[in-house]
Amino acid sequence: MESELQDLNAKPPKQPDPTRDDRPLLNSVSVPSAAATISITELENKFAPFVRRDAYGAMGRGKLPTREKVLLGLALVTLVPVRLVAATAILVVYYLICRVCTLCSGPNREEEEDQEGYAHLVGWRRIVIVQCGRALSRLMLFVLGFYWISKSYSIPQTHATTEENKGQPEAMGRPGVIISNHVSYLDIFYHMSSSFPSFVAKRSVAKLPLVGLISKCLGCIYVQRESKSSDFKGVSAVVTERIREAHQNMSAPMMMLFPEGTTTNGEFLLPFKTGGFLATAPVLPVILNYHYQRFSPAWDSISGVRHVIFLLCQFVNYMEVIQLPTYYPSQQEKASAKVYANNVRRLMASEGNFILSDIGLAEKRIYHATLNGLSSQC
Repeated sequence: MESELQDLNAKPPKQPDPTRDDRPLLNSVSVPSAAATISITELENKFAPFVRRDAYGAMGRGKLPTREKVLLGLALVTLVPVRLVAATAILVVYYLICRVCTLCSGPNREEEEDQEGYAHLVGWRRIVIVQCGRALSRLMLFVLGFYWISKSYSIPQTHATTEENKGQPEAMGRPGVIISNHVSYLDIFYHMSSSFPSFVAKRSVAKLPLVGLISKCLGCIYVQRESKSSDFKGVSAVVTERIREAHQNMSAPMMMLFPEGTTTNGEFLLPFKTGGFLATAPVLPVILNYHYQRFSPAWDSISGVRHVIFLLCQFVNYMEVIQLPTYYPSQQEKASAKVYANNVRRLMASEGNFILSDIGLAEKRIYHATLNGLSSQC
């Protein structure tokens, strides 16, 4: 899901001038190449949103105490095999459900252009896909150690109380898109279990075994990251149309967007891209926090395989969800998607206790390259 919204606009919008905020703001920095000599402390100061702060250290390759090694070994031979079998079984079962529900009803071809047909399945097929998807997604989180999830509702003092927001016609409709901070691929499982929305995904996801059909039944919108063609405008138009449709039609699938465009360590909030705000429809902000003592579920500077193994080895994982009220844009926010995105971001930062940072995916790639360079020198 990294950088899924980066492709929604051919020209990334300039960041608006920040309003007054007491939170520290990190600045973009020029960084030496991976081959240059640089200390870990300097890296952590420059790339704080992507720094792992758990017992496993940068890239999950830190030196572990003896007790942690014993726990890892014990989990590898007992817990991991059980979880792998259970997770695979859940995936296969849901794939079969999706396959049955799309027989003789879904698009006949497998090209991505047919994605809209899957997104707009109706009747008993849609009901089965959604209800089973929500239940099995929650079961998947349970298998991964999230035995309970703390969910709370926060009502900001400064939100939705102005005269401008009162009595809006939009207030009678539901939000068209869920806006969430992005910490891990686990975020997707939670949102599937909670509201089963549509996501933006790489086009290659549609070709993956099992996952490809499931992503189509989710109504995913596929983007080609490497493409610099008119596909950008096409994807942006589809996202905007889907958001407006979800706002106006209760039976239409909602959109789910991670406007940061990449994952962080869960302590920071990166600049929001404007793709989810162009429709000027109300948004539903959702904040995800992962609490940990040994291994952080954040997918920041660690490889996917290593992250999955360590996650499976952790006996219990914790997730806290804070859902904010639906955010209805003011006239000023409707006139400027950048202002709209920035205001929602600052609200989420305030309610989620996040530190605002203005670095993003480009700096994250530099950080990873530098870490890999330092690792190869060791």
